[in-house]
Amino acid sequence: MKTQPTQFVRRQANETAEVIVDLFHRRGENAYIGEAVSQIEHALQAEFAAELAGAGSDLITAALLHDIGHLLHDLPEDCADAGIDDTHEDLGALWLQERFPASVVEPVRMHVEAKRYLCATDSAYLDALSPASKQSLALQGGIFSPEEAARFIALDFAPQAVELRRWDDIAKVPGMATPDLEHYRAHIMAALKS
Repeated sequence: MKTQPTQFVRRQANETAEVIVDLFHRRGENAYIGEAVSQIEHALQAEFAAELAGAGSDLITAALLHDIGHLLHDLPEDCADAGIDDTHEDLGALWLQERFPASVVEPVRMHVEAKRYLCATDSAYLDALSPASKQSLALQGGIFSPEEAARFIALDFAPQAVELRRWDDIAKVPGMATPDLEHYRAHIMAALKS
């Protein structure tokens, strides 16, 4: 019996969702570099912030997966202390682009640039960054020039990346209650099918 295209897409989406859940179960308890939360706590808090803001499934999924690159490499948790930029945004986007549409992938790819943009355009933003985020900013190229900021915000998905960045920045609260990973499976599945 031939598999129907919709059945194949559903099966493929289920398999991808399982890979994501498994990755968070295996590596999600690792410390979120320089912060008092784990990788999974940070991801769930960012996703919860996106959900509370009324974002769609694609951007909610991007919020969950924006730091998936940290779960994919084997660098030590303190790599930034050694002056190493893990380029997690590129690694994550590369992994995601084989599975998700651009509306998920591009905000993930651009969330580091969004930090550099916000530092250039919002005078209070830089002061509000955590010490670990300030450290990584230096490794990631520093604050955008006015010209770089203008070029960035004109790109497709830049506004979504800026929204994602703001959720990223507030998702560092030790012990914060959020829905668990299974709560977000429907958003992951919707994003996979979009």
